[in-house]
Amino acid sequence: MLSSCLDCVKDIVDEIIIVDTGSADRTKEIAERYTDLVYDFEWIDDFSAARNYAFSNATKDYILWLDADDILTKKNQTKLLELKKTLDPSVDSVTMLYHLGADESGKPVISYRRNRLVKRMRNFQWHGAVHEYLEVFGHIINSDIAVTHTGVSHDSERNLRIYEKRLEKGEEFSPRDLYYYANELFDHQQYEKAIDYYLKFLNSGKGWVEDNISACGKLADIYFHLGDEKKAAAYALKSFEYDIPRAEFCCRIGFYFFNKNDYHKALFWYKLATALEKPEDNWGFFIV
Repeated sequence: MLSSCLDCVKDIVDEIIIVDTGSADRTKEIAERYTDLVYDFEWIDDFSAARNYAFSNATKDYILWLDADDILTKKNQTKLLELKKTLDPSVDSVTMLYHLGADESGKPVISYRRNRLVKRMRNFQWHGAVHEYLEVFGHIINSDIAVTHTGVSHDSERNLRIYEKRLEKGEEFSPRDLYYYANELFDHQQYEKAIDYYLKFLNSGKGWVEDNISACGKLADIYFHLGDEKKAAAYALKSFEYDIPRAEFCCRIGFYFFNKNDYHKALFWYKLATALEKPEDNWGFFIV
């Protein structure tokens, strides 16, 4: 998929930098067809370290970052080219939509925003060994350009192993670490342990609002799976503590009452879900 990614931007960007963290396939061979700027970086179980190394090798005014399994459609390539021609040099970061899933027709169904194009001289840094984020500040604008994730599979145990190695070393997890470690436990069906870490995250009181809401949804999913529908509904309701009701949580509550044959209440929650407006420029995971 690396070639698909690079084909999307080869005629738009001024330089292409590839950092290889120890591939055992044809990654470097493919990369060298597009650029001479291919660097090796010893993998140390830290995605931010690798990304920061890649950024340190950039020489142009702005840095656009993509993963090997990201692409831009023709429409979005055109938008990016136009942005390159018209971008105000006072801008420090440009956010773009990130499409993570699509329906049968190809329409995006899961997306969120990421700081995707950043001013090099600002020396913005990546943070977090896993599920890393780019810390930016200053003049930030939101674009309608979208990057599409193609979902190439990777070692499903990788992230979990990294977190558990850090725990074994006695590292103290940040609220963000607690949340994403809980997600890994959830994905690996370690439900009881996932509950513990989601609660540690929520009880810290320091989580990002979108992660708080998502954690409530994950807890609702776990309790539904465990057959405790009452607790599942309770965590759907708890999400309202962090923001105005989201449609998907209203549907969860409606489903709870539907299963109890309490159709009057179920209808109320389903109707409320249809009446809610779609959040604009949502930075969290958004399900269309």
